[in-house]
Amino acid sequence: MDMNMDMDMDKKISVVIPAYNEERYIERCLKSLVNQTLHRDDFEIVVVDGGSTDRTVELAREYADVVIQQKSKGVGGARNDGVEAANAELVATTDADITLPKEWLARICADFKFEDVVAVYGPIDPIEDSFKYLFLIGLFNKLAYLLARTKVFYTTLGSNTAFRRRAFLQMGGYSDMPAGDDYEIAWRLKHMGKIYCDPNLYVDFSMRRMEQFGILRTLYIWTINAISVKRGREARVNYTRQTYK
Repeated sequence: MDMNMDMDMDKKISVVIPAYNEERYIERCLKSLVNQTLHRDDFEIVVVDGGSTDRTVELAREYADVVIQQKSKGVGGARNDGVEAANAELVATTDADITLPKEWLARICADFKFEDVVAVYGPIDPIEDSFKYLFLIGLFNKLAYLLARTKVFYTTLGSNTAFRRRAFLQMGGYSDMPAGDDYEIAWRLKHMGKIYCDPNLYVDFSMRRMEQFGILRTLYIWTINAISVKRGREARVNYTRQTYK
């Protein structure tokens, strides 16, 4: 993966969004991005399409600065493609069905004020207003924060994580794993600098995939995959329902 030496230094941050047949959700996501408190001229939106057959690309082009076709394998590969196409030194990743709070990008930029910070991530908040979602995800967030504070494990979910682009490229980006690649990347990045978990860096997370697969089952699989990654092994279970090239 070659580094882009012609970076647009006018941009503070790039946002990379992989998408596949997300016409029902991507417009909501992109609207939340263009309405950030960070000035629109200070960031760019890069959408990586995995071969959608619906209106995903058409909708993305109305809001994104760059829309490219995915060339690498898996959702991690889609994010790698997006980072390669990005122009800013800071790169944030999220998903097409996520809704971003207005201060999301401004907070990320502030979290990188120290040069030794190479990655920043935060918790998730369920979009669907249900007690079971609030309770279970609340527990997940508390555990994730505790693990980060003790440096035991970093839950760098692809829906709410940002990197220094140079460090990301130097260590090779996301690995080719069927699941758990967004956790695994932290174990390589931590050798290049500090990873900061910002407890106030929330994103609104759609529970639709977890609901289809089963909430408790998904949380169990997350745990099993996390343990596998920490031990330097392949993720044991792939729960992802989207199909990427």
